Amino acid sequence: MYTEIEKRVQKELFALADEAYRDFQSPLVPNIEKERILGVRTPILRRFAGDFAKTDDAAAFCSALPHRYYDENNLHAFLVEKILDIDALEAALDRFLPYVDNWATCDSMNPKIFAKYPEKRLVMAKKWIASDHTYTIRYGMGILMRYDLDETFTPDVLTLITSVRSEEYYVNMMQAWFFATALAKQWDTTLPYLTEKRLPVWVHNKTIQKAIESYRITAEQKDFLRTLKIK
Repeated sequence: MYTEIEKRVQKELFALADEAYRDFQSPLVPNIEKERILGVRTPILRRFAGDFAKTDDAAAFCSALPHRYYDENNLHAFLVEKILDIDALEAALDRFLPYVDNWATCDSMNPKIFAKYPEKRLVMAKKWIASDHTYTIRYGMGILMRYDLDETFTPDVLTLITSVRSEEYYVNMMQAWFFATALAKQWDTTLPYLTEKRLPVWVHNKTIQKAIESYRITAEQKDFLRTLKIK
């Protein structure tokens, strides 16, 4: 049974839905049944989240887990982004992440407050990476990729990501994306993970592929990376 708030939110989301966009979006999240995708375009959903966050009903909506619709999960993600207290944010993410069921919702949730708390952020990311839930692991890895490959970078973050071993495609894809980004930002420190074959073969080769596709990697670097592919 849906709560009254859930019913009202669903009604408003249905009113904002775009069937053509749903048809476009559905193949991008193949593990989500098409009937669970309404097709609310992201800018529209973010505007809705901005208004909804100002109401007393937002907290009640976020407590009503699990959500039925993909668009509801994305709305929840956009509401979480607006939390300005780091401890409240951690609690909200700990509640929500176990219910995240696709890469798009996972990757769209980027609270800016993370930038202000590097030590706390690292502790949180480590906790999530140690999870046994695919998208919780992916989220923790994604946070480190966004925030800890620049000014706060230490080699330990590469070791942490390397420690992940999974059979899950969306975990391994994030691991490869992380290392491709690390090559672009911390080439000298990251390269030995490829030259010394420290990554699983699939992740190793996908890292090279994604790095070669990146405009942040030089032509000379790309030529060298091609020689490291494992056949």
